[in-house]
Amino acid sequence: MSGHGAPELTINNVSDLRVAVVAAQWHEQVMNGLLDGAHRALKELGVAESTVVRVPGAFELPVAAKRLADRGYDAVIALGVVIRGGTPHFEYVCEAATLGLTEVSVSTGVPVGFGVLTCDNEQQALDRAGLEGSAEDKGHEAVTAAVATAATLRALA
Repeated sequence: MSGHGAPELTINNVSDLRVAVVAAQWHEQVMNGLLDGAHRALKELGVAESTVVRVPGAFELPVAAKRLADRGYDAVIALGVVIRGGTPHFEYVCEAATLGLTEVSVSTGVPVGFGVLTCDNEQQALDRAGLEGSAEDKGHEAVTAAVATAATLRALA
């Protein structure tokens, strides 16, 4: 399982961070799980201010993440799911979302939590969505990673 070896992070004093979540709409059940995990993580971390923005799919995540980063959010979390089909569409969308979100983070200096599932089938997505019975909670993990990075960047300032 890909979650093996994840670090134990200690994240303190982040209640004042402004965090935005941009989430795709495709695959409603999986997205509901990812969003629930993101909300749980924000609550556990004590983040007082968060905004949720929805976009059609994973391909649209980078442009929305860029707008949010430009509006002064301390961290942006991108949530989506792309499931392999019988055409090259999967590779194009996965690469565009990954490179686009990386560019947003590097060009703005705002951490972008990568909660985009790239799965071979729907069961793999369900197993990572943080739903009851899921092996992993990638929405929660994406928030934790982005907020931990935002806290680190603030300490470096």
